[in-house]
Amino acid sequence: MTIIENQSSSHVTMDEIVTTVIMARVTDFFGFFVYAIASAIVFPQLFFPNFDPVTGAIMSFLLFSLAFVARPLAGLLGRRVQRQLGRQWKVVAALMVLGTSTVAIGLLPGYSQIGVAAPLLLALLRFLQGIGLGGAWDGLTLQLQNAAPEGRNGFYAMIPQLGGPLGFIVAASLYFVLTGFLTPEEFLQFGWRFAFFAVFGVNVVALFARIRLLESDFGGDPQALQSAPFRELLSTQWRPILVSTFLPLASYALFHMVTVFPLAYELLYTDQPISSILLYQLLGAVLAVVGVIASGILADRIGRQTVLWISTSLIVLLCLSIGTLNSAPWVFILLGFLLLGFAYGQASAIVPNRFPSEFRFSGTAISTNLSWLFGAAFAPLAGLVLTNAFGLWAAALYLLSGVIVTAVTLYLFQSWSRRN
Repeated sequence: MTIIENQSSSHVTMDEIVTTVIMARVTDFFGFFVYAIASAIVFPQLFFPNFDPVTGAIMSFLLFSLAFVARPLAGLLGRRVQRQLGRQWKVVAALMVLGTSTVAIGLLPGYSQIGVAAPLLLALLRFLQGIGLGGAWDGLTLQLQNAAPEGRNGFYAMIPQLGGPLGFIVAASLYFVLTGFLTPEEFLQFGWRFAFFAVFGVNVVALFARIRLLESDFGGDPQALQSAPFRELLSTQWRPILVSTFLPLASYALFHMVTVFPLAYELLYTDQPISSILLYQLLGAVLAVVGVIASGILADRIGRQTVLWISTSLIVLLCLSIGTLNSAPWVFILLGFLLLGFAYGQASAIVPNRFPSEFRFSGTAISTNLSWLFGAAFAPLAGLVLTNAFGLWAAALYLLSGVIVTAVTLYLFQSWSRRN
């Protein structure tokens, strides 16, 4: 502890801050999407071969959600670790749990080798991944917002959000290469495992840059990076926590409806090659980067809330195009990714400054983990179950429910803001 915490705060430039924040988020999402893609195209066949293909995919998506269930629990555990050892050691410990469980998934034998123990071990390791993800909340996005120049808050708030589409680009590119150069049998036997091993190496490299930034002081209120008493936090800040939790739901639901769900749908219900879908998604992720950047520029000109109203309204129109997954999947995928970037770029940045500084770190951490649980955890599962039961149009209704929650929450947030 003394090695990390007792070092004098080093000076960092804004370029170093931006670079490190993007690097940290890209590595987080790289590991996130390595598992997400595998849950659609690998795990149903490897760990649930005794079920029919649709049921196997549903079982795989059930395990996929376990990491999001674990995240709020990890946040509570991380609060205790941070109080005792400090923020830096909490992040180090969480990333070690995340990295170890990720590598272990890459080493798991399949159902044909060890039977039911294979999916049970996968479930355990997926839960541990969630512990690592939830405990690794580092507050770097808050530090970046504190360091943002006057009038550029929207632009700097979108910088960490670039990690989502960039992380997906890295993960999808890796799978695109593996599926292209290996036979289907080779890919299922050993090819997919390389992606999980790559996650650990990338995280180790990014960890050192992240630690340096965590121990640096580059302005802002230091109280905004401290863990607050839990009971006091809930009793006094329950309203901004609820708003912060439900405001991004449309973008978080869209997150998996354009990344994970199309892979499973095309594999189960069409004859489109997975390599083609991955290529469409790679192009879409580039558009998502453009959308994230556009959200930051527009947020500083017309306001974050206006940007969120526009993006939420456009998702309604996207729901009407979901039928193109049958004949022209690139339409839904490209439009979906573009809207994802635009919506995701500002969805999580509206509320944090509404927390008093002493509650900002803890309030943002709790609401972030809850947002992923309610908005993203069950999106591919719900989409597949509804599609199997009623048709593809029912999956669009699930996405539409996220739009309704975001719209109602944004309306209530604006009413609350006017009263205050």
